[in-house]
Amino acid sequence: MAPIPTPPAEPQDSPDGYVGLDAEHAERRARERGWSTVRALPPGAIITMEYRVGRLNFEVRDGRVVRAWKG
Repeated sequence: MAPIPTPPAEPQDSPDGYVGLDAEHAERRARERGWSTVRALPPGAIITMEYRVGRLNFEVRDGRVVRAWKG
């Protein structure tokens, strides 16, 4: 029987630290800190809710991150 795969560890980084940053700066910082996928979304965007290890989501309004969350 094949072993159950173990997902890679996520960066030890709090999404709250990105709120208020310029969206481009926030994305660059997230990638430098090890997030494999960074997704910038407009307020109220319709998105799927599956959890993706290593993904950081930003809600961006007027070029600034107003909310950030993992997955």
